[in-house]
Amino acid sequence: MEAKGPRLAIIGLDGVPYELIRDLAAKGVMPMVDELFQEGKLDKMASSVPAVSSVAWSSIITGENPGTHGIFGFTDVAAGSYRLTFPNFAQLKAPPFWEESLFGRSAILNVPSTYPARPMNGVHIAGFVAPDLTKAVYPPSLVDQLRAWEYEVDVDASSAHQSLELFLRKLNQTLDARTRAFLGLVERPWDTFMAVYTGTDRLLHFLWPAVTDPRHRLHEAALDYFRRVDHSIGRLVERLPEEAPLVMLSDHGFEALEIQVNINRFLLQEGFLRWRRERPRSLNDLAEGSVAFALDPARIYLHRKGRYPRGTVGEDQAEKLVDQLAAALAELRVEGREAVARVYRRQEIYHGPQVDRAPDLVAIPAPGIEFKAGLEADSLAEPAAPFTGKHRGDNAFLYVRPPEGHEQPPQARSVQDVQPLLVWLKNSLCQSRRRNDE
Repeated sequence: MEAKGPRLAIIGLDGVPYELIRDLAAKGVMPMVDELFQEGKLDKMASSVPAVSSVAWSSIITGENPGTHGIFGFTDVAAGSYRLTFPNFAQLKAPPFWEESLFGRSAILNVPSTYPARPMNGVHIAGFVAPDLTKAVYPPSLVDQLRAWEYEVDVDASSAHQSLELFLRKLNQTLDARTRAFLGLVERPWDTFMAVYTGTDRLLHFLWPAVTDPRHRLHEAALDYFRRVDHSIGRLVERLPEEAPLVMLSDHGFEALEIQVNINRFLLQEGFLRWRRERPRSLNDLAEGSVAFALDPARIYLHRKGRYPRGTVGEDQAEKLVDQLAAALAELRVEGREAVARVYRRQEIYHGPQVDRAPDLVAIPAPGIEFKAGLEADSLAEPAAPFTGKHRGDNAFLYVRPPEGHEQPPQARSVQDVQPLLVWLKNSLCQSRRRNDE
């Protein structure tokens, strides 16, 4: 393999929590990862707020806060309307690291929320959500090869609703095809290589207890998936140049899920939300008397004058309403337990030129509880099945293996710190090369 500059490799494991990757490595389920951990440093890392992949990966690749990169969730509302939109890579307001000349020719494979792919110096295969493979790939000439590898951007998660055994088979098939693609593309010339495994997140959503409970009937089958991921990582690392530093990370953590709570239903019951019809079909059914509504998972927006067609909340009312909403959320109980772990106000978590588009509040659920923002929910809470695992924001992981002879890089405490870490590693390598050439 020939490349112009010092090489850097990044491997992502979507949704894998710090405690799980540490334990699976130590117990021999992931021996290749355990071997890597002996050569570098493993740390816990905070995710984005909220801890959803679209926001977290956008922060990872840009090094920016959502108030700057502009991605606040998988959904948004178009300005001056009630039309629900689905932000994608075209709406990202900050450049990803691979567009900097420092990173040279790059292979960027399966990074979530980078659809549609756009021209770049190298190869880009977008991760989920990517409905059209032909628009997910650059250069377009790579599409036929991906089809020959039977590559899929994402597993068909609906199969988990039919049979968990079927879901596991599909996960393994998708992983096998992804491995073929990763191994085929790592052989090409590159200066920066990034590949993300996303099936880990899918597995943990539907099979969290199977991974964590040895008595579960699918425990060994779930662990076998992680063994396969470990084997795939091992084959990939074998093909990396020995001098290339390696970063491995997740975008958020995970924990057990028991109950789903609908935040719009809560707002309705508390009098903050009103609909123009009994069964709302979209946000266009918001009534003038509404003062707030929620988007997934629990991003709460004031129904502001000037921002929404029937908005009634003026700037002079906003602070008082935010206080009232925060107080009401703090009192929310579901099945006798506190539902809200913390409520963030906009100014606590967002800064930058896109901050006016940010939610006014973000509610973080208590352990075992997941927030949703559906419009038609008949009840405040419902069982989560078939989902058994949920995102958690404080236990993502970050592993760094610096090049031999180099000092340990600065610690990345959150997903926003990853891009500066990558820049540090690249600059450190470039400085070493210049010293060696002198």
